[in-house]
Amino acid sequence: MTVSPSDLDARFDRIVERWFRQRLRLQPELATFLGIHDYDHLLSSASRDAVEEEVQLLRDAIVEMERLPAGDLSAERSLDRDLVLHESRLRLFQLTERKAWAARSDAAETLGEALFLLFARDFAPLPERLESIASRMEAAPAMFADARRRVTDPVRLWAEFELEGDAALPAFLDTILAAARSERAPATLVERLARAANGVRDALDTHDRWLRDDVIPHAEGEWHAGPERFEELVRLRELEASGDEILAIGEEMLAESHAERDAICAEIDPTLSPAEVGDAVKDDHPATFPEALEEYRSAMDRARRFVVDHNLATMPDQDTLIVTETPSFLRHMIPFAAYYEPAKFDAVPVGTYIVTPPATPEMMREHNYSSISNTSVHEAYPGHHLQLAAASSNPSLVRLLSTAPEFAEGWAFYTERMMKKHGFDNTPRHRYAQLTDVIWRATRIILDVQLHRGQIGFEEAVDRLVAETGFERPAALAEVKRYTSTPTYQLSYLYGRHMIERLKHDVERRMGPAFSLKFFHDTLIYGGTMPVSHARRLFEIKLQPDARDR
Repeated sequence: MTVSPSDLDARFDRIVERWFRQRLRLQPELATFLGIHDYDHLLSSASRDAVEEEVQLLRDAIVEMERLPAGDLSAERSLDRDLVLHESRLRLFQLTERKAWAARSDAAETLGEALFLLFARDFAPLPERLESIASRMEAAPAMFADARRRVTDPVRLWAEFELEGDAALPAFLDTILAAARSERAPATLVERLARAANGVRDALDTHDRWLRDDVIPHAEGEWHAGPERFEELVRLRELEASGDEILAIGEEMLAESHAERDAICAEIDPTLSPAEVGDAVKDDHPATFPEALEEYRSAMDRARRFVVDHNLATMPDQDTLIVTETPSFLRHMIPFAAYYEPAKFDAVPVGTYIVTPPATPEMMREHNYSSISNTSVHEAYPGHHLQLAAASSNPSLVRLLSTAPEFAEGWAFYTERMMKKHGFDNTPRHRYAQLTDVIWRATRIILDVQLHRGQIGFEEAVDRLVAETGFERPAALAEVKRYTSTPTYQLSYLYGRHMIERLKHDVERRMGPAFSLKFFHDTLIYGGTMPVSHARRLFEIKLQPDARDR
């Protein structure tokens, strides 16, 4: 029996819909993140059984996708089919080979993220969201216990890192309770929240004793991915290069960027050494952190106007972005800034740009005016916020869950240089900050590869990052701690930019005079967040609309 293309597409859609719902059932926080609030009262299970259930879901997805003849699907669904296969194979490797879940619990971070999504997004009246927050807090002690039972091969460094995060979570619980009281939530709800918060604190105390007394003294797990696993991750991510080739690009860009920044130092003040110029740039910062937050908002707004005025990309129909302090439980991992994308299914999707208050007085120097401008391009316009808000408008459920970091981080990093080329804040001091970020990302490639191959130690990596970038040591320490748990992520920024710029060159050469930067940018960001190697097919679909019939 021959299946018509339209019937096959409909069958594919039914499979994807079922797969999507299964993902949400296993990961209630993901549903909240996307703006689907049926699961807001639930926490993901941290048990070994939950890991096995996810593994089976991934294996089933691979089998179902492989049964579908890609050539008979429409071009868009054929691309989605391959994205499901890509994401499933990569995640399966992480769960069955890398097995970070057996090396750390991440219980407090998981809970903090689950509560933050409900607290920070104004998708429903606060009392309604506080009810869900209370339910998640009440489920936390069991989740902590499951996480402890799951950890069989703990890593000492990660346990120490986890203790830092655990220490910050109670302050966030206090913030939630203070908001409930100030907004005059019903007394019964405030009492419920207080009891639940006390239960979380007790669970944290038990968890921290376990980390200090049972885990850290005896932990022998290894955080290095190892040369073979690192290379397999690079292959599974479909980065179109080997680890050695990516490392070579990082080393080349590091040398070039240092030379370029030294030339800019001479332009800023030829009487000063490069180190003294760096100090001068960093010393030019707002007096207080609240003033810095206002400067981030101002830079974000200026960058948005620039993108519109210079016709660089199309703004989404729904476009709201707020800037706020990084919640306390995340500050040990995010020394500078980060971004949470809008929830696709919320009535008013809102992006959240978080900025970390300085932990020490010298860290205020990292919030200098030049860096604020470049960071706001990266995190807001036309970086993460514009790209992820545009991607969330794509109707594909598959692309909604696709998270290729070389696309998302590569795009945000690509926009830093692109905006300078078009004249945004294109002063010597701003170029100094932008090149410092290139040096940072090039160093990330080198450290990513060398750390996980076992070619460099942790302290040596921190020293190298400080030496190359001039970062304050607390920031460099937080950075390298994160690098140990996310092999191949750090290389995504600079190498992702390299892939996007190579793709741009290929599309421009193919289109000739018909090429426009806005067309290139819109095709990428509205196509969805996917591996750049897959994003090439977006242009095949756009430029050859009859691709299905060929």
